[in-house]
Amino acid sequence: MGIASIIDTHLHLIDQSTLSYPWLSSVEALNRDFRYEEYALQAHRVGITQALHMEVDVAPSDIEAESGYIAGLAKREGSLIAGCISSCRPEEDGFAAFLERQQANPLIKGFRRVLHVMPDNLSESALFRENIKQLEGTGLTFDLCVLPSQIEKAIALIDLAPGVQFILDHCGVPDIKSEGLSEWHSKITDIAKRPNVTAKISGVVAYADSDTWRIETLEPYVHHVIESFGWDRLVWGSDWPVCTLGGGLATWVAATHALLQGCSEAEKAKLFSANAKRIWSIA
Repeated sequence: MGIASIIDTHLHLIDQSTLSYPWLSSVEALNRDFRYEEYALQAHRVGITQALHMEVDVAPSDIEAESGYIAGLAKREGSLIAGCISSCRPEEDGFAAFLERQQANPLIKGFRRVLHVMPDNLSESALFRENIKQLEGTGLTFDLCVLPSQIEKAIALIDLAPGVQFILDHCGVPDIKSEGLSEWHSKITDIAKRPNVTAKISGVVAYADSDTWRIETLEPYVHHVIESFGWDRLVWGSDWPVCTLGGGLATWVAATHALLQGCSEAEKAKLFSANAKRIWSIA
């Protein structure tokens, strides 16, 4: 029986000769170029057939240039790139005009504003919340990258914009290395009650101890997300190259397959591709 094809909904590409990434200087292990060619070689080997590029928190002046850079890669013959999730600044007055420009670009499938490294109250301003509500009816999603301690604030945002499709990145960023299961567990249960949230099974190898993690280490986290959200509200992402901090792309794909042992082919197909196709209208 063939392995289901995979849509990677969380690919980061880094090209420091083209774009500026202010945060990279503080993360030595990732402070180099991670270009499309390197990713594509590995992706083809593990069954990835399409990918969505996820914004890489470039300098604000480079936000739209990043989308243009990805558009160029998407035009290559045989490109894996099927769309991109753009960075944005909902806390700023210019968001409405920015959104209008992005709606004219068919490559843009949604947005993300990195929150897990920002002050907790960023998403609580009236302007931020009103701007997120503008996504209602556009078909564009909003990714939430938040710490467990910030999930309650994410829920408040979600409840104020019930017509927006939110994507919870990286299983809610559990602190696997410190075995931070209890606080995270109940908050995942709570956020999963919101029908306009889909969870992304991605990135968790980077939150475990790179030297000691095993499948059993990841299992309670991944399985709780699956049980909480159900198969129709799950997508898969590599979080490449961040996943290299926990073993790399092939290791994470293999770990995912191991974590899904006993699941049906239909369930795996939903996680790996069918749900992503539906949510982001990927052909």
